[in-house]
Parts: sequence; structure tokens; C-alpha cells
Amino acid sequence: MAERMGFFTDTSVCIGCKACEVACKEWNDIPDDGFVFRATSYDNTGSLGASTWRHVAFIEQPGRAPAAPRQGDGDGDGDGGPEDIEGWLMSSDVCKHCTHAACLDVCPTGALFRTEFDTVVVQADVCNGCGYCVPACPYGVIERRERDGRAFKCTMCYDRQLGGLEPACAKACPTDSIQFGPLDELHARAGERLERLHSEGRQEARLYGASPDDGVGGAGAFFLLLADPEVYGLPPDPVVTTRDLPAMWRWAGGAALSLVGAVAVSFLSNR
Repeated sequence: MAERMGFFTDTSVCIGCKACEVACKEWNDIPDDGFVFRATSYDNTGSLGASTWRHVAFIEQPGRAPAAPRQGDGDGDGDGGPEDIEGWLMSSDVCKHCTHAACLDVCPTGALFRTEFDTVVVQADVCNGCGYCVPACPYGVIERRERDGRAFKCTMCYDRQLGGLEPACAKACPTDSIQFGPLDELHARAGERLERLHSEGRQEARLYGASPDDGVGGAGAFFLLLADPEVYGLPPDPVVTTRDLPAMWRWAGGAALSLVGAVAVSFLSNR
């Protein structure tokens, strides 16, 4: 197997330009998201899904309480300017390409497979639309497309990797917020970046998905965050949802053997 490849997303330098979303859609020929105006923030895609393989989140950091409309403000919406919002957090989310991927465990057709780059890819022409993978993902990444029922998610541009190219989102990112490369190198780079931020007083900075000891065995796509994972809509302690399957099968096998034994004893005792 080739060297494990991955994404390191440094949210501290994300400017929310959405170039990653556009590049992903263009390269992978992904349909639009429906042009839904959510009227809640600049986040017009909402979340990852079958047609959103990269999602840039805009998270408002509230400051002081909203000010009353000021004389001369004009719009009367009470926004009052910068005192309403202390700042913004921006982050480009993506499939985590888990070390222990539950979506792989539950796929009955082999449509989901692990590549030679240790990433997880869906083969749309093999997917039967059963949807078992959807609830299995602890991050809520994978989704079935309404128009045909098949499941889709980020492939980490498997076709580009086969051609020696970096994924489209990383190529398009103007600030190197999205970095692509051998996972070990990315971990080292992220550690240096985290140490630098801490030395600058950004003690809130932390890595997410980088530890092999987490509930999914570490992610192939990990992040540097500037707040708790929940602020970005990420689960704080993700766990591979199929971790109890072996024990469940053992218990089911034991129950089946017990039932067969009871039937046999009953049959023999009645002869």
C-alpha cells in the first residue's frame, strides 16, 4: 500500500472564500445545493451532504448584547455594527476518512472501499442505495442523493491522486488552510503550527482528529480548531458506530446455539 495521504485543515487561516467548495463541485461534477437562502449567516450550504463534499462553515462569535437601533443607523435592524459580533470562525469541513470507518463495515455491496492511499471512497456505480452507511457515520458526512438514492461523499479526489495531483480543494485554497500530503508529514506540520499559536497566546487552539487514540482510530482528515469542536458542529468524542458488532455477533451466535440445543434436548426427551 502507498503512503497514507490526508488533509490538514488549519481553520486559523481560513478566510471563508469557498474556493474549496467550488473547486470540489467543478472537478467532481457535483450538482448544485438547491440555492437555498438560509438567512442565518453567510453559510448558504448548511452542512456536508450528497452534493456538498466540502462545506465552509461561518460561525459568528457573539460579542456584547445587540445594541438598540441607533439614530442614523438607517436600517433599524439593531445590528449596530461590530459590537454585535466579536469575530468569525471559518472552517472547511470534509469527510474524515476514518482509520476505523464504520461506513465500510456496514456496506453490503462493497461500494465503499479503502484505497491504496488509505482513504475511503464510494463507487457510485456499485452502490445499491440501501443507506446503511448513512447512520453508521459518526460525523453525519455521508448522505443519499434524493434524485437517485445512492450515497455520495468526498473521495479525496481519488482520480487526481492516481494521476499524482493533489485534491481540487487543496489546490484551490488561496491561504493553504487546506493542506494535502502524507499524513505523517501533516501531523508534524500541524504540531509545529499548534506550538506557534500557543506561543502567541492562542491557548484555545487545538487539534481535532489527529490522535490515533480517539474513537475512530484517528482521521485521515484532521483539523486545527480555535474553539471547542461543538462550535464547529463536530462531535467532541466521535466513536466508530460498529465497535460493538463483534460482541453482538458472538452473543447472537451463542443465543442461536442455545436455541438449537434446547430444541434438540426437547426432541430427544420426547422420543
